Amino acid sequence: MKKWISGIILAAVAVGAWYWWSHRPASDSVEAGGARTPTAAIEVRDIHFSVNAAGEIGPAEQVSVRPEINGKIEVLPVDVGDVVKKGALLFRLNDRELQQERASNVTDIDKAKLGLEKADRDFKRAAQLLADKLISQELYDDTKTALDLAKNALERSQRDLAITDEHLAYTLVRAPSDCTILTRPVSVGQAVSGSGGFNSGTEVLTIADLNDMIINAQVNQADVPRIKPEQPVEVTVEAVMGLVVTGVVERVYPQATIKNNIKGYPARIVLKNVDPRVRPGMTANVKIPVASAAQVIAAPLAAVFTEKNPDTSQLERFVYVQEGELFEKRVVKVGISDYFFAEIQEGLKPGEVVATEMVKEEKEKKAAAAPPAPAKAMAAAGPASATSNAVRAAASPAPIIGGGATLPTAARATGAK
Repeated sequence: MKKWISGIILAAVAVGAWYWWSHRPASDSVEAGGARTPTAAIEVRDIHFSVNAAGEIGPAEQVSVRPEINGKIEVLPVDVGDVVKKGALLFRLNDRELQQERASNVTDIDKAKLGLEKADRDFKRAAQLLADKLISQELYDDTKTALDLAKNALERSQRDLAITDEHLAYTLVRAPSDCTILTRPVSVGQAVSGSGGFNSGTEVLTIADLNDMIINAQVNQADVPRIKPEQPVEVTVEAVMGLVVTGVVERVYPQATIKNNIKGYPARIVLKNVDPRVRPGMTANVKIPVASAAQVIAAPLAAVFTEKNPDTSQLERFVYVQEGELFEKRVVKVGISDYFFAEIQEGLKPGEVVATEMVKEEKEKKAAAAPPAPAKAMAAAGPASATSNAVRAAASPAPIIGGGATLPTAARATGAK
C-alpha cells in the first residue's frame, strides 16, 4: 500500500513540473548564445517616489515646572498621566513663614506711616518758627532731613510687602495651558529649592500638550534637496497597528548630524489631528511624497542602463529590447522613478520586452575593448609571470572600468533626471 502511495506522489510531482515548464512565461528569459538573459515586459503603471525616514514622536513643547522660591510641597493634587486644564492648580508650597513675614511687613508699614506723620508735623512747625526767626536754619534743616528719612522708611516697608506678596503668589503654581503630566519626581512634604538658586531649582513636574506632537526624523543627505517645508507627510506608528496619521514638514535643520554611523539632517515634522493612542517616545516611519506620475510607460529599474556617449560626452540612458532571439540597444528618455520602476517618456511601448541585465554580446564587446595589461609590469614580473598573466587575461573578461578602455563604464540608472 505504501509503495502505491509513493508512486502516486512521484507521478503528481512529475506532472506538475512538466506543466510548469511547458507553460512558463516567454518573457521571463531568452536563450542568447547559450546564456539565459532575464527579461521583463514594459507596462503602464503609476509611479510614486517618496523619501522614507524614521524618527521618534515627542511633544512640540515640554516644560519643566520648578518653584520660584524655596519651600516645602504642601499640596500636590496631580500625578503622572493626569490631563489638566489651563489655570488648574499643579502644586502649592507651605506659606506659613511667608504669612508671618507679611504680617511683619504690614506692621512696619503702619509704624513708618506714624513716623512720617510726626516728621511732617515737626517740619511744618519748624518752617513757621524759622519764618518768625525763632529757630536757626540748622534746626530747620534737621527736621527736613527727618521728614525725608520717614518717607524713605515707608517706601521701603511697602516694597518689602510687595515682595512678600509676590512670593506668596509663587507658592501657588498653576497650569499655563491645557497639558498632561509626564513626570512627577517629588512628593508632598518634600523641601524644594527655588529656580533662583545655584542649581536652577528643583524640578517638581514635567508637563506637555500631547495634542501638539512632532517627529524628529533623520533624513539621508541624498534626499535632503527633495524636501521642502509644508510638504505633506504620511506617518505610520509601529506601536499602533494599522494607524496612519498625517503631518507636514516644518523645517530641515541646516547642520548635518551622524546617527548610527550614518550622516543625515534632522527634520522636524508636525503631526496633524493626533490620535489619542499616540504617545511620546513611540517610533514612527515617515513617508514624504516628492514625485508621482499616473499611468505612464514604466520599465524595471534594473533594465535601464546609463553610459557616457564618447561622441557627445553626454550621459545616455538605454535599454536592451528583445527582437526575436536577439537584443537591440535602444536609447530612451527617463522621467521619475521609484525604487523599482522608471518612467519611460520616449523610446519604448507597452508590451515590449527588455533585458534586466547587460546582454552577453555587450559584455563581450566591452571585454574586448578593455586595454591589455601594461607591458612594463609584465616584464618586471618575469617570463613565467607574464605568461600566466596573459593566460589569466585571456581566460577571464577584462574589467569594465579601465584607464584605457575605449568604452565608458556602464551603470544602472538611478532614476534621477
